[in-house]
Amino acid sequence: MDRAKTSAEIRQAFLDYFRANDHEIVPSSSLVPTNDPTLLFTNAGMVQFKETFLGHERRPYSRAASAQRCVRAGGKHNDLENVGYTARHHTFFEMLGNFSFGDYFKREAIQYAWEFLTEVLQLPPQRLWVTVFEEDDEAANIWLEEIGVAPERFARIGAHDNFWAMGDTGPCGPCSEIFYDHGPEVAGGPPGSAQADGDRFVEIWNLVFMQYDRDEHGRLSALPRPCVDTGMGLERIAAVVQGMHNNFEIDLFHHLVHSAARVAGSADLSNNSLRVIADHIRACAFLIVDGVFPGNEGRGYVLRRIIRRAIRHGYKLGIEEAFFYRLVSPLVEKMGAAYPALEQGRAQAERILKQEEERFRETLEQGLKLLEGDLRRLESQTIPGATIFKLYDTYGFPVDLTGDIARERGLGLDMPGFEQAMAAQRERARAASAFKVDYKETGDFEGHTEFTGYDHLQDQGLVTALYAEGRRRNHLEAGEQGMVLLDRTPFYAESGGQVGDRGWLLASELEFEVWDTVKYRGAFGHVGVVRQGRLAAGERVSTRVDAERRQATVLNHSATHLLHAALRRVLGEHAQQKGSLVAPDRLRFDFTHFEPVSREQLERVERLVNDRIRANDVADVRYMSYDEAMDFGAVALFGEKYADTVRVMRFGEFSTELCGGTHVRRTGDIGFFKLVSETGISAGIRRIEAITGQCAVAWAETVSRQLAHVGELLRCSSDNIELRLEQLIDRSRQLEKELARQQQKLASQAGTNLADRAVLIDGVKVLATTVEGGDNRALRDTLDQLKHKLGSAVVVLASVDGEKVRLVGGVTKDFTDRLKAGELINAVASQIGGRGGGRADFAQAGGSDPTQLDQALESVAAWVRERLS
Repeated sequence: MDRAKTSAEIRQAFLDYFRANDHEIVPSSSLVPTNDPTLLFTNAGMVQFKETFLGHERRPYSRAASAQRCVRAGGKHNDLENVGYTARHHTFFEMLGNFSFGDYFKREAIQYAWEFLTEVLQLPPQRLWVTVFEEDDEAANIWLEEIGVAPERFARIGAHDNFWAMGDTGPCGPCSEIFYDHGPEVAGGPPGSAQADGDRFVEIWNLVFMQYDRDEHGRLSALPRPCVDTGMGLERIAAVVQGMHNNFEIDLFHHLVHSAARVAGSADLSNNSLRVIADHIRACAFLIVDGVFPGNEGRGYVLRRIIRRAIRHGYKLGIEEAFFYRLVSPLVEKMGAAYPALEQGRAQAERILKQEEERFRETLEQGLKLLEGDLRRLESQTIPGATIFKLYDTYGFPVDLTGDIARERGLGLDMPGFEQAMAAQRERARAASAFKVDYKETGDFEGHTEFTGYDHLQDQGLVTALYAEGRRRNHLEAGEQGMVLLDRTPFYAESGGQVGDRGWLLASELEFEVWDTVKYRGAFGHVGVVRQGRLAAGERVSTRVDAERRQATVLNHSATHLLHAALRRVLGEHAQQKGSLVAPDRLRFDFTHFEPVSREQLERVERLVNDRIRANDVADVRYMSYDEAMDFGAVALFGEKYADTVRVMRFGEFSTELCGGTHVRRTGDIGFFKLVSETGISAGIRRIEAITGQCAVAWAETVSRQLAHVGELLRCSSDNIELRLEQLIDRSRQLEKELARQQQKLASQAGTNLADRAVLIDGVKVLATTVEGGDNRALRDTLDQLKHKLGSAVVVLASVDGEKVRLVGGVTKDFTDRLKAGELINAVASQIGGRGGGRADFAQAGGSDPTQLDQALESVAAWVRERLS
């Protein structure tokens, strides 16, 4: 057995072996699944082939292999809480897999697996154990009779472990698993035995044979094109090849653990916290590279949880400054060659991790002190729900982080109490939305719509299906709303940020107004209402897109491409698109950047875009393979799923992107581009809104009119508005300063006069009175003057403005141990329909009932006397 192979060598050997056996080597897809709302993250190698297995897409190859990066740290597939406590659980891992789409089946899949393990990796056959589904005689015969696995190292297992399904219905089939025996010195029994939960026998490869389709009644029918899906964790097989029983001892983790130890100044390489940190840096760095950023919901919240768990383990190691980001470079050293995007995103990952850690460290220590205090007072073995909630709500502790600490102490969590504390907050956060029929969910639309809208805005189409109120229909009557599917259409269906077209479907005595166009797989749905006549399935209609609306949308879409290119030139290559909206009246563009874009940078971006508009570059549209497009310099978006043949949109030498949307013929058609706003929408994500064409011209006309009107008000020309405003602002500041001086002077005079009204109560001078025309600042200045003049004093001052009452109260320092200004001002304010608060020496309040003010002020002396007695 070759124990010298590194993880990288094993990965490459796997891909080389299957390449030699006519498999297409497919790159790892993003950790963010494309168009799959059922998954939080890519958690298996088959995810990117899901639509192929379901028969919804065809690929130009029938057998494939990949090394797929995966994350299991959220949703149904969550290993986060086990990381650091077991030898083989990870948040991030690599899945080696080979796949057959109706090509080879059980025999070849089994032979490939056995040959790779025993001949390429040279694992001793006597160490390999095999299981099959208990009813799968075909696979059993292949293993026992053709491969020659000894019967004593073979077992039949029930459906719980050895029958795989994509869901309650759909493709499914039996599995065959291969285990490695680590030897009798490790506790545990063979698969299928009562002792199988031990660590001696470790599953290293799972072969799934998709041969059935399960219907809603649980009935199985044979698939016409059975498929194969296999998965082998790189970390597990590396541990076997390198003679390790613990994944954290393989070469890849060895490097990361040593790097973490150097940062921590720790000599104990077996420290559990070092392993947690080494695991978590992989998940965090790769998630950020794939466009996930720390946030408060969804994928962003899972990333934040992993980061904070790593930071807490750094805190346990005694690391007192931001450290986690420093492990990105060691990770790139080990995995950058296999995943170049990691090297490209290194600086971005480091910046985000450092920023996130610095923010969390501000509250980590306080939260841990709170928890330690509660644990010292704990009367049971369970952390109360109120403590869990306070850590979560006030200090940003994810619940599983508190659970991690509890597990280390042998404590439980009061989750019902936590949920009770969260109930009100969860109710407020729940998004309320009106019921709306989502025609995309009405059924599995068959057929394909040919899009003719690149060159035409009018065409003819055949009605292939009708839907209304969530059901398929044969016809729609006048006044009915619904969705129409056509065999061909010039209507653009919403995708890539571009809104769907509107317009009309027309026939003799028929008018169907299209409000929106949506896409479901290959079918285009025209959503709208029958304005006149009757529309039936099988009818041929004329299609007419709202040309003016489409043209306005086209201008914004092409401008979005120019904007993207301009941002990358001005801000850097990290400025990648993270979302867009292309509508007739505006464009919205979200991109990665970690601070507000300066005014000078925005001006440069706007200038660059308008320069390209005036250059009147031709829109060059080409179709090519994805790899050819990358070589051509096209920009692709992380998380997007592209076909094998892609459409490339190029504007001169300035912008080249993969895009299926509609565009101008020349950049000059855009006319004029104007940035309207730039804001932050989440950590590391900025948003720009802009306008083009006639909307931009109208904006310029409006601004021109406003400037002219401002000039009239300032009695100057438009050219002198800035100078005139600066003069007025300077004058205003001078007047404000003069006013403040006069107010201080008046306050001093008022203080001198008012001081004589104070009464002496048990050694403290008490004054409660009104001040004419005093605003908040004047009241505070007068209060300060009186406290200074009176020495030991309690002062309450009030002023009345219509029905509004202002109150300020103060207590000199020598009496704040017995008299609190905040309590006093609240006692007074409550009598005049108000409330307030503040410090022990100063407080302020407001009220709405001036008729009770005199009585409220008279109560001050009694309040002081009561508390001093």
